[in-house]
Amino acid sequence: MKISYIFFSLLCLNVASVFAQKTAPNVIVILVDDMGYSDIGIFGSEIKTPNIDRLGKKGAIFTQFYNAGRCCPSRASLLTGMYPHQAGMGLMVNTGKYDHSKAYQPYQGFLNLETPTIAEELRKNGYQTFMSGKWHVGEQVEDWPNQRGFDHYFGLISGANSYYELLARRQLVEDNQKFTPDSNFYMTDAISIKAIHYLKTAKKEKPFFLYVAYTAPHWPLHAPQKVIDQYRQTYQKGWEKLREERFVRQQKSGLLHISQLPPIDPAIARFDTIKNPTEYIDKMATYAAMMQIMDEGIGRIMQEVKAKGEWDNTVFMFLSDNGACHEILDDRSVRDLGEEGYQKSLTSPVGTKGSYTTYGKEWASAGNTPFRMYKHWMHEGGISTPLIVHYPKLIKKGFQTNQVGHIMDLFPTILDMSHIRPSKAIQGKSLLPILKQKIRAPHPFIAWEHQGNRAIREGDWKLVWDDEVKKWELYNLKNDRIEAHDLAKSMPKKRNDLLAKYTQWAQNIGVK
Repeated sequence: MKISYIFFSLLCLNVASVFAQKTAPNVIVILVDDMGYSDIGIFGSEIKTPNIDRLGKKGAIFTQFYNAGRCCPSRASLLTGMYPHQAGMGLMVNTGKYDHSKAYQPYQGFLNLETPTIAEELRKNGYQTFMSGKWHVGEQVEDWPNQRGFDHYFGLISGANSYYELLARRQLVEDNQKFTPDSNFYMTDAISIKAIHYLKTAKKEKPFFLYVAYTAPHWPLHAPQKVIDQYRQTYQKGWEKLREERFVRQQKSGLLHISQLPPIDPAIARFDTIKNPTEYIDKMATYAAMMQIMDEGIGRIMQEVKAKGEWDNTVFMFLSDNGACHEILDDRSVRDLGEEGYQKSLTSPVGTKGSYTTYGKEWASAGNTPFRMYKHWMHEGGISTPLIVHYPKLIKKGFQTNQVGHIMDLFPTILDMSHIRPSKAIQGKSLLPILKQKIRAPHPFIAWEHQGNRAIREGDWKLVWDDEVKKWELYNLKNDRIEAHDLAKSMPKKRNDLLAKYTQWAQNIGVK
């Protein structure tokens, strides 16, 4: 009798497992690199992104969603559902040799081995798991995607790289084996092609999880000339005019309820005073071309999902790892290319193989319209990202929400949709109630720290520290999302209350 009961129980568990596998949604997370808040059409851009826009128009658009302000911390949070420091990525990836036997550290520079990744959780619950693109959360083989839950992986283990070739000190691999690019290689297309290959080979009877981590539109600015040529005329107007036009579109779409565009960064020169406007125009045209090519790849991924008959049962999530990038590369170029390569890059046309440049804070200021600051800062321009969630089975009609979320929330959202309980406690909170158009129980607060820049948001209030200015600033984001009116002096009680909560949070997770 006992044996029969045990057999029956096991049979029921097995049937339940098979049922869960067949009814669980497929999930595709698309993370892009260094994209500004206004760089896609549906968020105000003139860049051609029809496929991303299509997902947004028929899905949920989050207008107050946050990343972790920099590539490595954001990726760590996405993969683990934790704050970056809890995942071992308070700073950037460790590119030297490191010892896995040492106790976990908040700034160790590779994913905490005690914290499961989303791929590990999904795979042990019946999912096929694939990744194509940039990893950047662990340089040693033990920390590569195939060892952290992904059945198959293709992509760049390291950070920024040429789009045409593999630079020294970079690692491009496929399933733990070195991958050597051929003469026709272009990184964005390679990531899209491999993602589509994984979809084609995925088994029909099991749900799949696909993480597509584009390097685009992160520098260096590289794109085919025929696509760059489509945008040169567009950017002759300059960055001031571009900001104004994007802001008008944001207003008309109802994306943001801000009455006036704030002044541009005073450190930025007026476009009409620039001595070499053609070079600047070429940079922004190349950036736009990179975005367009990426969008075309996303479109092909969408078509493959439809061809498999899995469109209605597939969740798409799209977001950026940080805000637009203000960086310039003089010192970095020498380090990445060597002196000879650096000298060659100075005379190579923007966008071509051998060139190695960024578009600078001038165009980044337009990329982050209407927000202040850039990647690396904890002001809205550094940590705000579009989030688009498309899921026909759940979201019947597109909508916008201003409910607040954080990149670590994607992990529990995916598990929630798949009816899976995490094996260990996680920091993120599911966005599923929002997707069902209900009010969810939000985080008590969300906090950030990266390279000394810090912030905490509680409700509509945000306290933020710029490590260059060396002072705390207080904003009411309901009335002042552009962070124009610092209330720290006029509201010391609120400032001190938030500072106390930030300090306790920082102590709890090991912030330096």
